[in-house]
Amino acid sequence: MPYLVDVDADLLCLQEVVRTKDAEPGWLVYRDHGVELPQRANLFEELKAALPAHDAFFLPVARGDLFDGDKRFDSEFGLATFVRRSHPIIGQAAGFVHGEFSADGYGPHPRSRNAHCIRLFDYERGYPITIAHMHGLRDLEGKGDTSARRHQAAAFVELIRQVKHDGDRLVVCGDFNVLPDSETFEILGGLGLVDLVISRGHDDTRTSHYKKQPRFADYMLVTQDIEVISFDPVAEPEVSDHRALLLDLR
Repeated sequence: MPYLVDVDADLLCLQEVVRTKDAEPGWLVYRDHGVELPQRANLFEELKAALPAHDAFFLPVARGDLFDGDKRFDSEFGLATFVRRSHPIIGQAAGFVHGEFSADGYGPHPRSRNAHCIRLFDYERGYPITIAHMHGLRDLEGKGDTSARRHQAAAFVELIRQVKHDGDRLVVCGDFNVLPDSETFEILGGLGLVDLVISRGHDDTRTSHYKKQPRFADYMLVTQDIEVISFDPVAEPEVSDHRALLLDLR
């Protein structure tokens, strides 16, 4: 939370965000086939409180169970987007790129995934920009290409096309859960996008909290009309098992 406040970004695209109605404890536990993971019970509401200058959007993919001991809570899980109010939203779309909304549990793997695309206007520079993010499906067999991932990439492109206007600058990002040679990038390339992680030689988007190989999961893609002032897969501070991807552009 302190990092997100201090970095003072105009736009934040966040995956794996939790919102739990009527949860009193700050922490709850996610349980799945013998695995237990702590979860901030109301991460989305905490983010809203920490970022009062931003408009906040929460887009759940499912409602499932979190626990405080034996007490069960209905908890929503999904994407969040935060936009500084100085940048008006002039268009947006959200939808599922894999599966559909599940109201009665998180569902079998690979679980449903969604995406959010917004079109902003930059008053200072006098032009619009379109930005989209998604949390790519997690396949227990690994991060290789599958028909489901191929469909996911095509659905993501279709969602972006609903919002983006011809001539718009475009940024696309997220935890894609794919490898650098994935056909996902060829499909996204149809929008004129080039990934900054791969093209700039970065070989790690993970932190010390993640112990496995490979070290790729997160990507940031831009069109050629984006002037990249700086791009950094942030190594410090470690705010998660994923590095934050920080882009400064004009």
